[in-house]
Amino acid sequence: MPRKKPFSVKQKKKQLQDKRERKRGLQDGLRSSSNSRSGSRERREEQTDTSDGESVTHHIRRLNQQPSQGLGPRGYDPNRYRLHFERDSREEVERRKRAAREQVLQPVSAELLVLDIWEVYQPGSVLDFPRRPPWSYEMSKEQLMSQEERSFQEYLGKVHGAYTSEKLSYFEHNLETWRQLWRVLEMSDIVLLITDIRHPVVNFPPALYEYVTGELGLALVLVLNKVDLAPPALVVAWKHYFHQHYPQLHIVLFTSFPRDPRTPQDPSSVLKKSRRRGRGWTRALGPEQLLRACEAITAGKVDLSSWREKIARDVAGATWGNGSGEEEEEEDGPAVLVEQQTDSAMEPTGPTRERYKDGVVTIGCVGFPNVGKSSLINGLVGRKVVSVSRTPGHTRYFQTYFLTPSVKLCDCPGLIFPSLLPRQLQVLAGVYPIAQIQEPYTAVGYLASRIPVQALLHLRHPEAEDPSAEHPWCAWDICEAWAEKRGYKTAKAARNDVYRAANSLLRLALDGRLSLCFQPPGYSEQKGMELGVMVTPSRNKWLTGRSPSRSTGGPSPDA
Repeated sequence: MPRKKPFSVKQKKKQLQDKRERKRGLQDGLRSSSNSRSGSRERREEQTDTSDGESVTHHIRRLNQQPSQGLGPRGYDPNRYRLHFERDSREEVERRKRAAREQVLQPVSAELLVLDIWEVYQPGSVLDFPRRPPWSYEMSKEQLMSQEERSFQEYLGKVHGAYTSEKLSYFEHNLETWRQLWRVLEMSDIVLLITDIRHPVVNFPPALYEYVTGELGLALVLVLNKVDLAPPALVVAWKHYFHQHYPQLHIVLFTSFPRDPRTPQDPSSVLKKSRRRGRGWTRALGPEQLLRACEAITAGKVDLSSWREKIARDVAGATWGNGSGEEEEEEDGPAVLVEQQTDSAMEPTGPTRERYKDGVVTIGCVGFPNVGKSSLINGLVGRKVVSVSRTPGHTRYFQTYFLTPSVKLCDCPGLIFPSLLPRQLQVLAGVYPIAQIQEPYTAVGYLASRIPVQALLHLRHPEAEDPSAEHPWCAWDICEAWAEKRGYKTAKAARNDVYRAANSLLRLALDGRLSLCFQPPGYSEQKGMELGVMVTPSRNKWLTGRSPSRSTGGPSPDA
């Protein structure tokens, strides 16, 4: 018997790595011989990605990596719909870190709290969204996908050719996710564009409005969601702003989590955790407005009486919980048919459409991540039927739900359109996954220059010996003071974990406890006051003693 050759642990590890790659359908020899964990992870992310757009892969950072044991029986890749954003250079990240340490924060003027859609999107420019190119039934699937890929690469080239990376915001570079939007628009009779009332202009791309109302000839309903996070006067001002600039819009005010008027305001429970009480989904405010808008659009072509009856049953059975603080179990209700769409749903459906097919109206829900699309569907149904999360990209592919036999809802993954917004504002709006931000400190500084974070959280300057003395603050100081207050320490050296503290502050802002609201143009002059920034009583535990009853439970200050 021949003598066995020595086989080291390093060789065994390399053998297992090659075996995993072969299972993923990759070619042998793609993995570099480097032993760097970070480098190999980046290469592995690029190799396992199955989406199109390979000509710009070296500029793209792929987020939300999911564990994979190889392709499924139908070739499904769990990372197919990952978020693809332009990668920040290492020099840019280091520059922002230095600015967070050195730049002293100053309160901004009221003019910087005004958001105008013409400055954000510049309608008529190349800040558009990719359209599905023309096709015919004579084309094969491979020809169709190749044509869409070429069109998408041309779209990316125009956008990046017109604007530098410093001016452009984060936007989606994954063609697979845009294909989800195309499919939802093709199958919808009515399109709901969900926006966050704190900054609705951020979530309202004019190119989508022109395409839906013009080329497709569909009705577009603008849903101003999370209205409990803004003062009523600001909600009315944004509604008037969109009516004035986009007269074809049907505007609906909505919130899945209205404030419980019976909740006592106890300032002593500032740092206590609180679980969501009762059946919060049945308390949604806005389904009646949405029903009236759909009735006006369908004009009697679809029988919506079953939807009205369902709303009446939900209102009659709505409760505010038992007051025990424990989350009640979801009660059994009428079955909701859920259809998870696969690749077969992405096949061409024909250039022409039949409206209200079989007496069913299909309502497509589109919008940016974290605007509450899935929560809106749960609020309409009356219980949780859609998984929700604060992590952008949680909804990976569109699904359909029959609200009633004549009303079908379609939930689309969140899509980020190109714009000229500051990337710090996008982070605060929940577009970028907070846990994967390379440099969160400038976003904290952006927030602290617009609302008094230090005063709201009762922070003490890390270099202050006398708490009553005034000290200049920078973004790094705020993160370090919050880390000291919450006890966030690094594992080895037990230093203040400023990165974790920065992420915690960003989650508080995203959840609405530190609520930053922007104004439409002319708002301050009309009202005679500057009300762009407020801390909402319904969501701020420091003022009401009540945790926000969000779908995910809401992050506590120690989250």
